[in-house]
Amino acid sequence: MKRRTKIVVLGSALLLTAGAASAATASDAPRERTTASDAPRQREAAALTGTAKLYRSAGDDITFSFDAHLAAEDKADPSKATGTFEFSHYLNGEGARAEVKVDCLLTGGKVAVVSGVVTDSDLPGAKGKRVGVTVHDLGRHDRLGYSWASTGSPADTKGLPKCVSSAPFEKVAKGTGDFTVVPWQPEL
Repeated sequence: MKRRTKIVVLGSALLLTAGAASAATASDAPRERTTASDAPRQREAAALTGTAKLYRSAGDDITFSFDAHLAAEDKADPSKATGTFEFSHYLNGEGARAEVKVDCLLTGGKVAVVSGVVTDSDLPGAKGKRVGVTVHDLGRHDRLGYSWASTGSPADTKGLPKCVSSAPFEKVAKGTGDFTVVPWQPEL
């Protein structure tokens, strides 16, 4: 055998021996148990999060905040969404706010429709009403729409089904749009 061939063969033998020894050591070592918390986390089926103020030339202070989620295991049923959202509208010190418990979340691409029932509000007649909001996540130029766009008040929304809202016709104020939409990917 040539000298160069002997070195390659010897080197290969050493690598095989080292690999076998390390495999034997690894198999002799006690194995760690994996727990559910060690498992890779599944991406949630859909989400809408973030806060923004709407742009109004008259100076209205209108804010929407979302923390709505649809768990991976509930992927087939958007009405199992959880979370809350809040909104407020004030002008010259007068107005109202509302807190909503989420009852449905649908997303497609960068658009989300979320609905829920008002659980707390200082707007007369709003508590107990279902409202819906649509968000279009466009980065710094997000848009928003709401189910009471044609009635003028969330208190005037009657018999609204889950996950219903209007087109996102409102613009958010510059520097405030930080909505994030996680797209829903149902099995069709």
